Amino acid sequence: MAEVYDLAIIGGGINGCGIARDAAGRGCSVYLCEQNDLGSGTSSASTKLIHGGLRYLEYYEFRLVREALQEREVLWRMAPHIIWPLRFVLPHLPGLRPSWFLRLGLFLYDHLGGRDRLPGTRGLDLRCDPAGQPLKPGFARAFEYSDCWVEDARLVALNAQDAAARGATIRTRTRFLTATRADGLWTVTVEDVRSGRRSTIRARALVNAAGPWVAAVLNQGVHAGVDARIRLVQGSHIVVPKLFDHDRCYIFQNADKRIVFAIPYERDFTLIGTTDRDYEGDPAAVHASEEEIAYLCAAAGEYFAKPVTPADVVWTYSGVRPLYDDGASTAQAATRDYVLAVDAPQDGPQDKQAALLSIFGGKITTYRRLADAAIAKLTPFLPKLGAAGSGWSSATTLPGGDFPVEGFDALVAGLRREFPFVAPAHMQRLARAYGTRVRTLLNGATRAEDLGRDFGATLTEAEVRYLMAEEWAETADDVLWRRSKLGLRLGREQAEALDAFMAEERARRMRASDAAE
Repeated sequence: MAEVYDLAIIGGGINGCGIARDAAGRGCSVYLCEQNDLGSGTSSASTKLIHGGLRYLEYYEFRLVREALQEREVLWRMAPHIIWPLRFVLPHLPGLRPSWFLRLGLFLYDHLGGRDRLPGTRGLDLRCDPAGQPLKPGFARAFEYSDCWVEDARLVALNAQDAAARGATIRTRTRFLTATRADGLWTVTVEDVRSGRRSTIRARALVNAAGPWVAAVLNQGVHAGVDARIRLVQGSHIVVPKLFDHDRCYIFQNADKRIVFAIPYERDFTLIGTTDRDYEGDPAAVHASEEEIAYLCAAAGEYFAKPVTPADVVWTYSGVRPLYDDGASTAQAATRDYVLAVDAPQDGPQDKQAALLSIFGGKITTYRRLADAAIAKLTPFLPKLGAAGSGWSSATTLPGGDFPVEGFDALVAGLRREFPFVAPAHMQRLARAYGTRVRTLLNGATRAEDLGRDFGATLTEAEVRYLMAEEWAETADDVLWRRSKLGLRLGREQAEALDAFMAEERARRMRASDAAE
């Protein structure tokens, strides 16, 4: 007989993993399946910002902006190793949004949501401020405001890690096939994509957090009475060699009313994005088109003194946002708010019904609030969800984040004293990725040789084994493009060597597991 869970979740992106963490923290048994790697879809293709969404004020999304602004410092406290403050420079370009309009929007941005540690807006004279140096002559005025940066794929992995620590079962490379509802339970069939082996589990409630595949799950696997109103919107980014030396970001207005960010990235690069256009086709096949690359280069070139061309691009990435279709005329105007749809039989008491919750839309900044709202929707069907209350998830740090939000430098200094054989730049990178869990990763090491083989760019066997054992990494892409961005620094042969090592390590672990059984 298949095991019975309180909650089964389809999708290992930020929403699925956030709900898994919240539900497991309230004492529920949780099963989560993800057809690929954690965060391998939309959740790792963001602009990497924890932000209120300044431009959403133009579309009167005041509730969404307020909620997102309130979450900035909550998430910063939860994970200060992978989330930290940034200052954004918004140059005023005559002929576009007038300066009074920008001042009004930034006044609302400063006061609409909670802001404790983040500094407020100020004006800049670009003729004498360092932020004006990389820009074309003629830009005189700008505004500077605060938001935060996030390592988005790591945020997903840390939520899954914390959920697992609280008892959740996390199954990656496990594809959802079908779900049927009977006698107050869901019977869910899944398939291991590596072996093709199928298995079933049962659950009292089911969450469809499949992101761009949410409609496919409803139409092909569940056949529930939910109106799958989804609008797929593609967002692409480019990465180029560093365009400026300071640590602030730019937000540029374009004549088409879109905005583009230019953000310091991985020390030696600049990240530029994003685009907004409707998408049709397989979300797994999305990629930055030549047209999008040219658009982003041209948008940056309107502001930077040094031209940005497609030949400068060293990497691109693209994702599909599964937005709720609110009938907006353009992709950039479509709401970023989330919609939670519940489907449940009408016969019998609620706590005996097998409910289905489907998630449409959302943004990475509000994932924790979305999870809290999802739990509230499911509580009538799973009363134990309401027993623990909703405040615990914001008051508890994510793995590695148990240090003061402004104490990162002190953390690095302490780790360097404990592990003096690790080079300063290497330790800085490890602390940014793992926070206090660097001690777990380096446990038992007393010299550099104890870390094993160096695959390049300070990536060692010790780190790879940690990622495989603790964070579900299985391939070189998992390590180089999601758990880190070291793919920008390693060559093809180095990546192939890493893949071979990880394949050997997986085989060794499987042999050890079989022997233990």
